[in-house]
Amino acid sequence: MSGKHPERADSDNRATGPVVIESPNKGDGAALWRIARDSQKLDLNSSYAYLLWCLDFADTSVVARVDGEVVGFVMGYRRPTTADTALVWQVAVDSSQRGRGLAGTLLDELYARLVEEGVRYLDTTITPDNEASIRLFESFAKRWNAELVRSELFAEDDFPDAHEREDLFRIGPLSPAQRPAGR
Repeated sequence: MSGKHPERADSDNRATGPVVIESPNKGDGAALWRIARDSQKLDLNSSYAYLLWCLDFADTSVVARVDGEVVGFVMGYRRPTTADTALVWQVAVDSSQRGRGLAGTLLDELYARLVEEGVRYLDTTITPDNEASIRLFESFAKRWNAELVRSELFAEDDFPDAHEREDLFRIGPLSPAQRPAGR
């Protein structure tokens, strides 16, 4: 593999060092784009969007690094009209790291910080067929001992292209005292 942004060939390249969770920097955008693309489940945004996200929304997003390499991320933002709510835009983990609970750890770390800053609700949208994401957010609500309310947000005919409906998952209220132990 050569080039500026080498890609994993397969899961045999599993990084094995300790996981470091931190805010992204603008140099992480290419890795986020690659991980989102390789997930084959997420709506892929332009590479430019991931670069901007890492620059403009770093305080409401996190990346996981193993051996210095980005292996997972949560991209989020504070809802402009609801200061106590942060919306999770995308969560993805590199195939080399799946099955280790990394997505849940990333969510817990991000929301532990955001709750300290006054966020009380996690919002996200999920298509009805994305069972892995549904389980991830149901598990988050359980760990945080918070209510999860699911409602339809965007119907299929709201989209200008072929897209399943997106359901809104709202979890909360969240408080610092609810942070899961050991996270």
